[in-house]
Amino acid sequence: MTLADPTLSHDAAPKDKATSSKSPDGLILLVVLVLLVLWGLSIFAFGVPGLYMPAVAAVPVIWVVLLMISRT
Repeated sequence: MTLADPTLSHDAAPKDKATSSKSPDGLILLVVLVLLVLWGLSIFAFGVPGLYMPAVAAVPVIWVVLLMISRT
């Protein structure tokens, strides 16, 4: 018997996609990683302004997020 033997499969029937729920953790981690890489590239390309300008640009976004989560 090999690992590709179809008789050894645990789930022969396809799963219903409506009943399975996926966690968004992987997507969130990917977005954070991409943003960190982009920030690192801006530091590499522009130096010190590339370090602080994304943080300055994120201030209004974070402010709106804080307002949204505080209005429960």
